[in-house]
Amino acid sequence: MRLLLAEDEKSLSRALTRILESNHYSVDAAYNGEEALDFLDVVYNGQDALDYLTEGDNYDGAILDIMMPKLDGISVLKQVRALENHLPILMLTAKSEIDDRVNGLDSGADDYLTKPFSMKELLARIRAMTRRQAETTDAILSFGDVRLDRSTYQLSTDTGTLRLANKEYQMLEMLMTNPGQVVSVEQFMDKIWGYDSEAEFNVVWVYISYLRKKLTSLHAHIQIKATRGLGYSVCMLP
Repeated sequence: MRLLLAEDEKSLSRALTRILESNHYSVDAAYNGEEALDFLDVVYNGQDALDYLTEGDNYDGAILDIMMPKLDGISVLKQVRALENHLPILMLTAKSEIDDRVNGLDSGADDYLTKPFSMKELLARIRAMTRRQAETTDAILSFGDVRLDRSTYQLSTDTGTLRLANKEYQMLEMLMTNPGQVVSVEQFMDKIWGYDSEAEFNVVWVYISYLRKKLTSLHAHIQIKATRGLGYSVCMLP
């Protein structure tokens, strides 16, 4: 699961990133509001118009600090929601006044957490808001005789069930969401490992290999097909 963290206090951002990554989240860090919009691929077209680049729809949730330079978190939130983007968003702030919390929620935030906070509470809030988002989509992805449970990461056929590791699950979810459609190596890297990851592109092939072995072990009637120079897709076995 991939998160955007927009927090201008760099020491806090680094600490939060480490903890989130240790809890199996992929994290991109932004340090001001304009940078957050860049990560979310929300861009200005002219003076007032906004556009949203759908190929940048790579996040499962965002954490926005309210008091950020260049553009505050509430302004970022409003611009994202103005485009009818329903990305789960949690607001962080040092402010505790009721009016500030109400403003954030009325602007479209899914949740609100006041500093200082415990990491256990932050992790619980993230789980809750991303779970609510998942509940608005199908809990089970199906293609052929294969089923992927989005809540438990379980991959199953009529012959058995396996639980996928986090990155395996994310890759197969991307493939099964659009069966037959090629997903490029770059798309996998951006979505799962993040823009600034030091991982090599061959890590995608490694995880594709893991998934193929698991599909074979379950006697699945689908396969992951490589298209040279383009990427990977799921299709029915011939």
